[in-house]
Amino acid sequence: MLNRRNLMQTTAALALPAVAGLSLPAWAKGGESPLPKAGSTLPLPALTLLDGSTWTPAAVAEKTLVVYWWASWCPFCAVQSPHIEALWRAQKASGLEVLALSIDKQPAAAATYMKTKGYSFPAGMLTPEVAKFLPKPVGLPVVVVLKVAANGREGKVVFAEGGEMFPEDVEGLKKYL
Repeated sequence: MLNRRNLMQTTAALALPAVAGLSLPAWAKGGESPLPKAGSTLPLPALTLLDGSTWTPAAVAEKTLVVYWWASWCPFCAVQSPHIEALWRAQKASGLEVLALSIDKQPAAAATYMKTKGYSFPAGMLTPEVAKFLPKPVGLPVVVVLKVAANGREGKVVFAEGGEMFPEDVEGLKKYL
């Protein structure tokens, strides 16, 4: 059924590669979902955050992790990011964690954007090394929610969404706690 959400997602997914001068990867052209499937497992790497601190998978062991791919230049991310911040601030004491991965070309652009907007959720860069573990699905923004294993090295996908989410849908991610 075609509804407003599906129409927005389809439009964003088709428009972004053309606007950005990118081509869709072969697996996305074949009609397969560009998002990880619920129940699949994703490995979690350690990485350096934009503030210079280190993010480790062990720190989110047995928690719910929202992985959020974004960019400072993305208008859809600009609308969604305040809701990700609000969710993280409201639910971090309950065990919700966020790992935002910027696809900006320059870390300084992402760091400046975060500081200017007052965002405090953990954010790093989607470097080629990080992308080996957490490759960015097609489109922006993208949210994948993981239930992280006790060992902290991997998470099971419980939710995945490509394209801008409505505020009530971002807030609803707390149901995965």
